[in-house]
Amino acid sequence: MRDKEEKIAKPVALLGWSLPMMEAADRLNRPFVVVGPPGCEAYAKKYDLPFIGWDFDKLNKETKMEQRYERAEELYNRMREFGADLAIPLFEETVEWAGALNAHIRKDPRLFHHSLLFRHKAKMKRRALIGGLKVGVFEEGESKEDVRRFLRRVNEVHLKLDGEGLEPIHIKAFDRAGAAGHRLIRTENDIENQLKDDNFPCLMESHLDGVEVSCEVFIHKGKIQFLNITEYVVFGHSMMAPPSPEIEKRRPQVRAACQQLIDAFDIKYGVIHPEFFLADHGPIHFGEVAYRVPGGHIYELIQRTYGFSPFEAHLLCCDPDTMEEELLGLFPDETKPNGHAGSLLVYPRVKEIKSLRIPKELEEHPGFDRHNMFTPVERKVADREGYGNHHGTVFFYHGDSEQVRTPLTDFVDYDFYI
Repeated sequence: MRDKEEKIAKPVALLGWSLPMMEAADRLNRPFVVVGPPGCEAYAKKYDLPFIGWDFDKLNKETKMEQRYERAEELYNRMREFGADLAIPLFEETVEWAGALNAHIRKDPRLFHHSLLFRHKAKMKRRALIGGLKVGVFEEGESKEDVRRFLRRVNEVHLKLDGEGLEPIHIKAFDRAGAAGHRLIRTENDIENQLKDDNFPCLMESHLDGVEVSCEVFIHKGKIQFLNITEYVVFGHSMMAPPSPEIEKRRPQVRAACQQLIDAFDIKYGVIHPEFFLADHGPIHFGEVAYRVPGGHIYELIQRTYGFSPFEAHLLCCDPDTMEEELLGLFPDETKPNGHAGSLLVYPRVKEIKSLRIPKELEEHPGFDRHNMFTPVERKVADREGYGNHHGTVFFYHGDSEQVRTPLTDFVDYDFYI
């Protein structure tokens, strides 16, 4: 194990562009090098940030996922010039590159293949199933005909006949985050209307009932150091942490499922972002898991309600050489938050923004905390897939979960941008 003096001398490579993560590294007195989009280089030079330009979006289109280990050798050689001995992925499209870099650093290609379990949804589901987690029925699909057969098979076992309301199925891209590439198929007509050639290959899976939650699980030496549970109030639009009391009472069950997931995927260090479905009665079903910073401002919600920096904790948990005394006292009691925090992601429903309007009833609501919306210079709204990039966030905070949950529902359909 390295002593603190040696640790300070060895930078960490942050894959992606995240100012909060850079600030956290500074607070921990941990040097870093940013591996980010080339468009960020001018900013990095202006503020004297160590930087390597790497076009993840472009290279991911050019290079098959399984071939990125070889492609990462160039990046590894550039990273060595900075002395970095650990790569941490911050966003979805950087996960396998971090796995490749760490595999090169430690001369262990298995680390790269392990990272693919978090990026290829079919491999992910199979690993979870082998590890004893409960998952829905799933198959890989190569064509519309595969989807048609899968829809029919699922409904045959549900005893749904032609003309009856069919059980829906989900189509998901293997390697994309959030709702990108996600299609809900309810009828055979949906297959023709919603799916195109670029939707294949894909993961096909049955629908899971229940409340969907995400977990932000901080892990060191294979054990949970801290577990946050985030309630998806309106999926893709609003979330709350910690969750409502009816979900919170299931924390022991959720914690056990998270540890089972950690054991099944042989995760030793880092932060995972799994999603589970909680039915009213019965077991928890595994949805999927990511190995990077969660979206939706969840880290900001955690900091608001628990009073510690998840970004600092993320860096410490990813490092195998973090000493136990560095983690001691960092995490509070996860069952004793100081309130509930929520975020409402705002998506314009107009093609061109003319103005921003904030309703008085929002600003006067007991749970309202703040917002960061503004009228952008570029008024045209880009087309988006899935939920795309939101145009600002409304934050809520209150000791009573209902004072947060209610406005997260009430203002989902409000047109802030007109």
